[in-house]
Amino acid sequence: MTKRCEWSTNNDLMIKYHDTEWGLPLYDDRKLFEFLVLDAFQAGLSWNIVINKRENFRKAFDNFNASKIAKYSKRKMAKLLLDTGIIRNRLKIAATVENAKQFLKIQKEFGSFSDYIWQFVGNKPIKNSWKSLKQIPAQTKNSDKMSMELKKRGFKFVGSTICYAFMQAAGMVNDHLIRCFRYKEVQNKL
Repeated sequence: MTKRCEWSTNNDLMIKYHDTEWGLPLYDDRKLFEFLVLDAFQAGLSWNIVINKRENFRKAFDNFNASKIAKYSKRKMAKLLLDTGIIRNRLKIAATVENAKQFLKIQKEFGSFSDYIWQFVGNKPIKNSWKSLKQIPAQTKNSDKMSMELKKRGFKFVGSTICYAFMQAAGMVNDHLIRCFRYKEVQNKL
């Protein structure tokens, strides 16, 4: 039987996400923005809820195209509040639009969002060796700094815990448990 991180075994979508995406170093700006948006929507909820609505989020938010999202009108945001396929939270929807604007500014300043965001881990993934889920922190000094800097730039819903979840998803840290089959696969790609 394949051993996975326990959090990932709820359903087929969670398993697929764990087995193919979570923890792999990610440098594609559109995908990084997608994870930033989804992690913000996860705040106060479970990742299971978000992953089950992921395709609806892609449709509702123009495949996470930051240029389009930055131009969303109040009318478009009101329409999103009626979309039962996503998490309907006025503050999180407004934050997504504002974050898209700030994301584009960072791209312009640094050449890419990837170049900017990876500096928080010294431009290389952090290799952890956790034996149990209890050992994995909810936040770290790196996520504290990322959160503080993103907030200074005007981002919303980027607390340290959200930033750490983002870092895990984007492969900035390898938090697969050492008994998980993905641990070595991810380590070998670092």
